[in-house]
Amino acid sequence: MTASNLANMDVLGTTTDEVCKAKNPIFKTVMKNHTSSNFEPSVKVNRIHVGGLANTKRYDPQNSAASNDGYVFMSNVNSIEKMVDMTNVSRSYKTNVEVMNATKKMMMATLQLGM
Repeated sequence: MTASNLANMDVLGTTTDEVCKAKNPIFKTVMKNHTSSNFEPSVKVNRIHVGGLANTKRYDPQNSAASNDGYVFMSNVNSIEKMVDMTNVSRSYKTNVEVMNATKKMMMATLQLGM
C-alpha cells in the first residue's frame, strides 16, 4: 500500500474522485488450528481504509487537469507520513525477528540442559 500511495501521490484530477486517496490496510489476527496444545496465529488484511484527510484544491487554470472553474485536486497522501510509517513497520519487523531468534536460542539452551 505504501508504494502505491507514494507512486500515485502526484496525480492531479478535475474532481476528488479522480485523484489518489491514501489507502491504509487494517490487519486482523487469525488463529489457525487453535487448540490447547497447538497455537498458530497469523495475520491477514481485514479491510482497506481509504481516505484520511480531504483532498486539497488548488487554483491552476493553466493546468490541463483543471476543472471548468480552474481548480485541480491533489492527492491526500502525505509522503513524510508514509515514509515514517514504512520505517516503523521495518523496525517492528526487525524487532519481531530478533525476539523470535532469542526465543529459539533460549528453547535450544533449555533442551541442552535436559541432556
